[in-house]
Amino acid sequence: MSSPVPVVPVAPIVPASHVVRVPVTTVWSSPESPRAVDRPAVADEPDVAQWLAALDANASDDESGDGRLGLHGRVETQLLAGEPVIVTHTHETGASGSWSHVVAPWQLSPEEERGYPGWVPSAHLTATPDAGPAPLPTADLGPDASPHDGADHPAVTEARRHIGLPYLWSGVSPHGFDCSGLVLHTWRRMGVVVARDAYAQADFATPVELDAVRSGDLYFFARPGRRIHHVGIVVRPGRMVHASETGGVLVEEDLPADRVATLVAAGRLPMP
Repeated sequence: MSSPVPVVPVAPIVPASHVVRVPVTTVWSSPESPRAVDRPAVADEPDVAQWLAALDANASDDESGDGRLGLHGRVETQLLAGEPVIVTHTHETGASGSWSHVVAPWQLSPEEERGYPGWVPSAHLTATPDAGPAPLPTADLGPDASPHDGADHPAVTEARRHIGLPYLWSGVSPHGFDCSGLVLHTWRRMGVVVARDAYAQADFATPVELDAVRSGDLYFFARPGRRIHHVGIVVRPGRMVHASETGGVLVEEDLPADRVATLVAAGRLPMP
């Protein structure tokens, strides 16, 4: 039987009004979401390394504290230099200046057809001279990015480059990834736009039977009665590379018992 052919998700054809001008900007749930510890991330010239060091100084804090776990509910995603966005409106705050509500066409979302939504400091953006359709990301994995029989998928090769990197909620850059951010980053490097969140990536992927997975497919995980909450890139059947919040780092491993118990689906994203 022939393998299913994935439907290639494409960025919506919408005018991009701005692009990100800083190396990494974090997208917040609201202008009031950043804590005092997050000031390096929302400065006009953000310092991600300083920000992460400040978070890690509070590594033992729970979700109510000043560590990485405290980003839950505060942070939506991140955007990288040159990434196009649509500014829908701006908001002036007394202490923290101007904020822009944006949607990001390179991060697909079922919540907003134009792209993933959230708030960023206005200083992190620059207006585009010509608000034409948002361009697609440029593939940069090299000319031989197609997998060959018996070879690892280029997604696996790229993901392995980051093994040991500490987990970062909503991270999409080599400073830190969450599980779906690793997938977003990896396929973007192949010039492919995919959904941002794990449950949405499952919806965008072509379903694959669990006993038919191959290198570069995705494993999806969910608890009974809940939507998909985790994703990993298949290395081979029963083994994956993924950004693990419970483990704290990006890791390659055979599926442990707790992952086997919550494995609910597999899918295949497109190659360019």
